Amino acid sequence: QCLLSGSWRSDTGCRMVVSAMDKDNRISGAYLPGPATGGSELLTSPLEGSQQDTRLVPQPTFYFTVNWRLREAARTTVFVGQCYVDTNGEETLHALWLLREAADSPAEDWKATR
Repeated sequence: QCLLSGSWRSDTGCRMVVSAMDKDNRISGAYLPGPATGGSELLTSPLEGSQQDTRLVPQPTFYFTVNWRLREAARTTVFVGQCYVDTNGEETLHALWLLREAADSPAEDWKATR
């Protein structure tokens, strides 16, 4: 049925844990870095977002943001995607992401988004 509640693992070993989904389909939880992210500076970070109502669409779109808890830098990532259910009932998330790092000045702004 494509409910985001629970634990999801990325191809790189990162994990998204959605611990709460309210009646308005808002989600909250945590994003845990995987071994492919490198470095021990990444800590478990809070996530918040929303999912379309599965009573209205069977394969809903969603978004969530992660405000990274880092020792040395300020970063925010936004994920946007869709949940798909195959003929066996297996749920898969497909998402794109945009990472924003804090820039030291407006002149450095061009390299702060990936």
